[in-house]
Order: sequence, then C-alpha cells, then structure tokens
Amino acid sequence: MAEPVARTPDAEDAKDVKVVLSTASVYPESTATAFEIAARLGYDGVEVMVWTDPVSQDVEALRRLSDYHQVPVRAVHAPCLLITQRVWSTDPWVKLQRARDAAERLGASTVVVHPPFRWQRQYARDFVSGIWRMADETDVRFAVENMYPWRYRDREMLAYAPEWDVTKDDYRHFTIDLSHTATSRSDTMAMVDRMGDRLGHVHLADGKGSAKDEHLVPGRGDQPCAELLERLVHTGFDGHVVIEVNTRRAMSAAEREADLAEALAFTRRQLAAAARTVPTDRGVSRLSRMPDTLSGS
Repeated sequence: MAEPVARTPDAEDAKDVKVVLSTASVYPESTATAFEIAARLGYDGVEVMVWTDPVSQDVEALRRLSDYHQVPVRAVHAPCLLITQRVWSTDPWVKLQRARDAAERLGASTVVVHPPFRWQRQYARDFVSGIWRMADETDVRFAVENMYPWRYRDREMLAYAPEWDVTKDDYRHFTIDLSHTATSRSDTMAMVDRMGDRLGHVHLADGKGSAKDEHLVPGRGDQPCAELLERLVHTGFDGHVVIEVNTRRAMSAAEREADLAEALAFTRRQLAAAARTVPTDRGVSRLSRMPDTLSGS
C-alpha cells in the first residue's frame, strides 16, 4: 500500500487549500473504498460523486463513513452524467435540490453541477436563472463545471446547453476541470482568467488533448496543473482542489492507491512551492494573471 503523504512546514503555509479525493477516482471500486483510501493517504476530505452506487445516494450512509474514517465530505457532485439520469429523480431540478440538501446535511460547502444536455431543452432554457435562484436559497456554492464538445473522428457534437464553455454565461461560481480543458483544447489559464474570482472549485487532473476525457494523474499530461496551483495560492483561493483521476486501468488495488498517492503528493508539493513565493501584494483581482516572474512562465 502507498504511504500517507507527509505534510511539510511549507505545505502548512498552503493549508487553507484543501486537497480532496473524488470518490469517482476509485471507480470501479465503491464509495466506501474512496473514504478508506482518503483516510489512509491523508487527503483533506472527499467529494462524493452521486451515481449508481447506492451508498453515494444515501446521506446517512455517507455520514457514517465520514464519521468512521474521520474524513469530511467537502463537496457533492450532483448526478448529472448520462449513466445517472435516473438517480434520485428524472427531474434535473429535483436532483439539484437533493444534492443541496445532502451538502447541507453533510457539512459540504459545494455542489458541483454540469450544464444541461442539449436535449434537456426546458432545463437548459431555465438553467442560468435557476442556478442563481437556488444559490440564493443556501450558503452552499453551486459551482458549474466546464465541459467539452463531443468528438468522433472529424465530427464534433455540441452536447451541452447553454454552452460547454460555462464562462459564456453568468454564474455565481464555477468549477474548472483540467481534463475537460484538455479535451476541449481550451486555453486553460485564459478560462481561469474569465472565471475570475467566481472560480470556487477545482477538479485537478491532466490530459493530452484526446477526444476522450482522460483524467490523467496530474503531471502526466500537458495541462498547466502546477501553474494553476501556484495561481490559487497567490490569489487567496478559498475553495477546494479535488483530485478527479481515472484509475480504471490500474491492475491492482495497490497500483490504484499508488496513483492517488502520486496525485496528492504532486498537488501538495506544488501548493507548498507556491506558498514560498506568495507576493506581498496580491493586487486587486483575486484571480488576475500573475506576472511572469511569479508564474514561472
């Protein structure tokens, strides 16, 4: 088994940025396994992906796991994948209400939500105003996640509405997912700039621009994972960094755990390095692009 990732004095300087494990990162293992691994490796909490695993849908079961392993639930990912269309409800607004209720009961600060599929026409028409309305009713953040066009060979399908690039619409909070920026072939840091101080949540992964949503371990692709982490520290980011990687090809539980330990070590190492160079004046905008001398570019 992988060893817990030790905290260093420098890592303590960046302690306000919690490094969290998505329960999706252990698939095809269970939600319960994610709590166990998060505790063993020393993650600061979990993000619960609500999907077909019954435990992920059961708030009391999640509370028991959190209490037993002493691993807090930091975020709830609403069931908005193709395979979760019938989880909790077929009504997407009911799904979001239940995700908010789960977050409130579990003490999580964030609900992650994808933009609607294009064929969810009424939901898509009302989505932006509806998310604002729900955000006004709770202290929980509804952080809308960037997505990507679906590609097959030389064809492209725009599967999300109003937009897969969520910065084209007005939301109170955003989630940036670096596997999705790789898949969409977006300029990641430019998207972060557009999100500005509304960036409330990060899904840290890597990618190489494949049409497939790769979710590689950070450092194994071409995404600016280290640059983003530096930016978060330098700008006083107050959300969570969630490791959301694909370990489905792991040949054993030990290999899966080693990947998750590597992802955690990479993230804490980059946060600690950034903490050593925090500028004395962070400027007016929390998430404006840092000068070259600070960003390492």
